[in-house]
Order: sequence, then structure tokens, then C-alpha cells
Amino acid sequence: MRTDMGKVSKFSWPKVVVRKWLNIPTGADEFHSDYDIHGKVDERRKSCSDEDHYVFVPEDFSEGWLFEAAGGIKPLPVTDSLNLRMFVGTWNVGGKSPHHGLNLSDWLRSPAPADIYVLGFQEIVPLNAGNVLGAEDNGPAAQWLSLIRQALNSNPSDLELAQRYDIATEARTPSSPQLEHQASVKPRISFSDLLSMEDEIGKEDFVTLLNSNSSLYEEGLASPTCLSDNPKQRRFCLAASKQMVGLFLCVWVRADLYQHISNLKVSCVGRGIMGYLGNKGSISISMTLHQTTFCFVCTHLTSGEKEGDEIRRNSDVAEILKRTKFSHSLRGFKEPPPPQTIFDHDKIIWLGDLNYRLAAGCADTYELLKKNDWQTLLEKDQLRLEQRAGRVFKGWEEGRIYFAPTYKYLTDSDDYVVQTSKSKEKRRNPAWCDRILWKGEGLKQMWYSRGESRFSDHRPVYSLFSVQVNLAKNPNYNARSCPPTLSGKSALTSACVAKVQAEELLLIPRVQSCLNTTSRF
Repeated sequence: MRTDMGKVSKFSWPKVVVRKWLNIPTGADEFHSDYDIHGKVDERRKSCSDEDHYVFVPEDFSEGWLFEAAGGIKPLPVTDSLNLRMFVGTWNVGGKSPHHGLNLSDWLRSPAPADIYVLGFQEIVPLNAGNVLGAEDNGPAAQWLSLIRQALNSNPSDLELAQRYDIATEARTPSSPQLEHQASVKPRISFSDLLSMEDEIGKEDFVTLLNSNSSLYEEGLASPTCLSDNPKQRRFCLAASKQMVGLFLCVWVRADLYQHISNLKVSCVGRGIMGYLGNKGSISISMTLHQTTFCFVCTHLTSGEKEGDEIRRNSDVAEILKRTKFSHSLRGFKEPPPPQTIFDHDKIIWLGDLNYRLAAGCADTYELLKKNDWQTLLEKDQLRLEQRAGRVFKGWEEGRIYFAPTYKYLTDSDDYVVQTSKSKEKRRNPAWCDRILWKGEGLKQMWYSRGESRFSDHRPVYSLFSVQVNLAKNPNYNARSCPPTLSGKSALTSACVAKVQAEELLLIPRVQSCLNTTSRF
């Protein structure tokens, strides 16, 4: 039973509540996207058997694959690569629905235009009993999607991009030597150039340089192809979006990259009431761009600043890493099996309200705030302390923080609660609750900052990454086109829902007992 804005009628609430309490899946593997996914599923057949184990050998098994006695079946290495920019943002909006005139430009601004936008929200609905135990309210998600689509596709910098594109186009003609010189003044900086620059001047000076000189992005970090600077190609499409109670994650890609995305899957993990309900937890989106796999993990971890609460947050992270699984349809052996866990991916971004606070004993917090002495305050940051001790996010990276704590502010104010509140019950020490971490090769963080919107008691946080993506030498995909722009309420309801085919691919090391390791080709 459906009513307006995708809400489920209250008459069906008992069934919804029972399913939530018993942790029965209810479409947790479904997501919204601008395009339908028609993945060809190869028929399962037992090519050989070993007790209950078997492998899949499709008809198009080709010389693109090699047999290795120790490691099973592995693809030939890919050498070609592409440099892209990825914007990642996270915002706890405090249970408030966006109003029509809400300006997202402050949050979505970037030193240079991005090719991919990964945007995570927490508390897009109030975390009350009705929303946690009852039917999911999809209305705010539709509103956020509409505002984001409008912001990304009506960027005021489009005029500047158009001028750049026209100059670059004319510069290639013999009759414009002046424009040719003008276009060549600003060379593009590749991913390898960035790494070399960091090695030469040192990591700390490199980060300081980037944070103090945004012109480096505008002048050098242009997109790797002329198409990406062409405003006609800069329309953004929704690759996937998913909601779990108050958590919401959406991934947007440039229109001309749209056709190169495959294996889109989602996985949700509840860590709220009873350790399973969705008032806290994670949404993860897995996707493959060309030949590189990405995983975006949006989380809202256990709140509280009592002693020991950081241990509960550490436990949330461990459970999310353990319980996040991506079910994939069976595919042929032209490509490696898609990732099934978070750590199976080439590049991982972890974003959200991680809720880590300042450790007890920082008595002079208010004085340090007045002095803007963030580095001294960060010495008491629980996330850094726990990470250094090896208790959480071991091997993950986070950029240097040069911005003020993002929580907790008075509503529609630039004042922290601790600066004005007289009630001990309501006092909250400022903290960097909202964070962005990453793991994987070929990721270089270029920017890490916060927005200044007063919409909620949190400030939004955003980061810009330079991303190295492997290309397929012989691409074999079904081209997708970006559909007509959706607006208003239809942004969510008119988007198609892609469903996971729940069939598991089993690859076992004992495949050698069934297949001759001598080349057949």
C-alpha cells in the first residue's frame, strides 16, 4: 500500500515493524538510479564437480584469462589509466527537511570541477520511534536529490568552462596563434606529477601548499579529456542512491562517464537499537568504473561523549566491515568477479558522522576555541587516538585538518553550544564528528575543508580527490545514455529501481583439481 511521496500506509506498519525487529531483509539491496541495469546473467552449469564445489565456465572463456596453479584464475594486467577528480561530502542535517530555496553551493563548491560526486547525509529524517520502527519516509530524500541535481547541473562556473572549452577548441586551429599561447599557459597536472611534487617538497608542505593555493587546481588539475571541460558533457547523472532511516548516500557521475559504470550494488548494515536497527549504521555503494572498483561507505556511528563511548564506535566500524556484503549476478570470465566485501575494492572512501569526540581532560577547550588552536584540540581527538593505538581504521588515511570543529552549533548560529548553554545536560563539547577517510592506491586527497551553512547543528565537510582509474584495453559494455532530467518529486519516484540478482559466484582455490593448468589456447 503506497501513499504520496512513497510513504507506506500506517495499516502496514505492523508488518514493517516485525520485519525490522527480526532483521528480515526488506529491499535492502535495492537502490535508485537514473538508468536501468540489464546485466546479462550466464546460466549456471557444473563444468566439473568436487563434492559440493563447482566453478562456472562460460562459453566465451577466452585467452584474456590465464591459469595459475597457486592462485586460480587471474586476468591479464591493465596498464592504461585515466586521471579524474572526485568530490566527497558528508553532512548531518539534524532531522530537517530541506526547503526549496536551500543553497548547496557552499557545500558543493570545489577548487576545480569534479567528475564524480559522492554525497552522504545523516539524519535526513528525525530519529524518532515512528521513523526507526515504522515505514521509511522517502520524501526528504527526493527533495535532497532534486536540490543536488539542480545544483550540479546549473553550476555558475559553466560559463567559465564554456569559455575555456571554446578557447581550447579554437587553439587547435592554425589561424589562432594567440589563443594557442593562451591555452598552453596552464598545463595540466597528472596524478604522477602530484606524487612527484609531494616527494620533492615533503608531505606536510605539500598539503599546506594545496590548502593555501586553490589556483593550483583551477590552472592545472583540469579534467583529463576535452570532453570533461565541455559544458555539454558536464551534466551529471545519478548513478545510485540509497536510504536507510536517516542515512542517505548518493553517487553522481559526469554524463560521459555514465556508460563506463558497471556492477552497481548496495549493502546496508544497521547498528542502532539491538545492534540491528537503522537509526545508526552504514550504507555502502559498490561500483566499477572502467576496470577500477570503488566502495563508498556512509556511516552514522554511536553517539555520546561519555568515557567508553569511543569503544562502541570502534565496534560499529568492525561490525560494518564484517557484515557489509555485496551480492552479484553471475557473469562471464571476461572480467574478474566483482568485489563482495569492502576490502575487496581497489579504492574505498569512508564518510559520515563518525561521532568521535574530544577525549576527557581537555579542560581548556573554550580558550583553545577562541584562539582557533585546532592542532592542540586535535591532540585529544578520539579518532586519532584510537587509530594510532591500532584499535580502529588501521591502515586508513585521513588528511590534515585545518578547519574548526564541525559539531555542536546552536541552530542558525555560528556559536557552539558549549559557549552559551548554561544547562549541563545540554552541553556538548565541540568535536570533529564529521570525517572523510580513504584506503587504496591511486587516491590523492587535494582538499579537505568544511562548509559554513547554518542549516543544522553540524557543519558539512567535503574533500576533493585526484583519482587514478584503470582503463579496459578492449572495453566490452552496453552503452548507457543519461536520461532526461528529472525534477521535483519525480526525481526519486520516476527513477528506476535496480534489483540484485541473489546468486553467488563461488571460486575456490581447488579449481586446479578440475581444470588442467596447461594452457588450452
